[in-house]
Amino acid sequence: MAVELPLLSLKIALVGVVVVALIFVLFFLLGRFKPKKNLPTEVGGAWPIIGHLHLFGDSQPAHIIFAAMADKYGPAFTVRLGQYRTLVVSSWELIKELYNIQDTVALDRPKSSVAKNLGYDYAMFGFCPYGPYWREIRKLVAVELLSVRRLELLKHIRISETEICIKELYKLWNKKRNVSSSSKGHVLVEMKQWFEDLTLNVILRMVAGKRYFGDVDLSEDREARKCQEVLKELFRLIGLFLVSDSIPLLRWLDWGGYEKKMKVISKEMDQIADGWLREHRQKKEFRKDTGGDHQDFMDVMISLLDGAENAAGYDADTITKATCINLIAGGSDTTSATLSWAVALLLNNPRVLKKVQEELDFQVGRERQVSESDIPDLVYLQAMVNETLRLYPAGALGGIREFTEDSVICGYHIPKGTRLLPNLWKLHRDPKHSLDHDVKTQKAWQHANKMTNEKEMKV
Repeated sequence: MAVELPLLSLKIALVGVVVVALIFVLFFLLGRFKPKKNLPTEVGGAWPIIGHLHLFGDSQPAHIIFAAMADKYGPAFTVRLGQYRTLVVSSWELIKELYNIQDTVALDRPKSSVAKNLGYDYAMFGFCPYGPYWREIRKLVAVELLSVRRLELLKHIRISETEICIKELYKLWNKKRNVSSSSKGHVLVEMKQWFEDLTLNVILRMVAGKRYFGDVDLSEDREARKCQEVLKELFRLIGLFLVSDSIPLLRWLDWGGYEKKMKVISKEMDQIADGWLREHRQKKEFRKDTGGDHQDFMDVMISLLDGAENAAGYDADTITKATCINLIAGGSDTTSATLSWAVALLLNNPRVLKKVQEELDFQVGRERQVSESDIPDLVYLQAMVNETLRLYPAGALGGIREFTEDSVICGYHIPKGTRLLPNLWKLHRDPKHSLDHDVKTQKAWQHANKMTNEKEMKV
């Protein structure tokens, strides 16, 4: 027995080694013959830790670099921005499936320094994670500000501000024409600033009931310029790509001092919004005594949130200020930038400018100003605006999102946690859909020519 026990132990050990070896071989073979998931192509040249961040410099904007990558790797590819895998798409089919069919899997917003420091710690619905809070605020905005009924009620604001802007331009032209005899009726005007003042006045009156530019005194003008500067800086910082968001370990460095700037701007914007909130509460007490109805979106929010329990950990004032600032920042700079591009494109394309003028003369005439009811008849003007939005979208890259679960998009397997970045600039220039665009443009051009011929026949 003393001899057989060691031999038995040795046999058991050998059997154990063989079993373990068989298990490893089995897993290896199963892995080899397991169907491979169809992952999107990853761009080559990634570095450890930073991924593809070294490919993005100051020489070209990110959307141009991504467009060049799409030409090489296809309409869907991945890059590693720091430690995060990011899916960049520039295909109409992919965009449609992502935002129409499988929108719930890619609606979450990743955490970022911008959302924390400028978005009231994720209280702004444009930055907050997908969930009940986001749905409630989005619904409130859609119903109380962007619905057809509400836009119709606020139509007088758009009309009055546009009329005031045109009158002031005429006064400026008349004044400078009389002063300078060599101008030949031409006056140089910085239209970009005029558009910024106009759009800020419109959105401020609709959201906060404030009007900053135009017939205001010196103190209000200083407050207006301060608000405009803060909003510009806010919008600039929102569009920044911070290394700390891709490599969280480097957040403590605050590379470039951007987080410090964000905190300063956030404090200044909060002080301005706080002043608006106090004014609205005072006006609300006054309306209780004299009667009256809500005048703007901030009034509506104060009434709806008054006495309500904290939502997602935010108090009513924080939600009101964050939502209003979100709307003002998102609706002012984007609109003024699009208007500036539209005018620049018209001035650089005299033939198109002439067709727009002829359509206005034919459909509206020169005896009155254009009204919103004329827009359906201004087919060529609408085509010109659509072309401006196509060529120069206010946001060349869409807002970044994150997949909350494993998904299959147009045959591609997308792992959970992958981030989504649509390249709208490249999408608008997709040659596969250029034919549809050319047909629409041609129809608008034919419409304009038809009107010109009819006008000449009448004359």
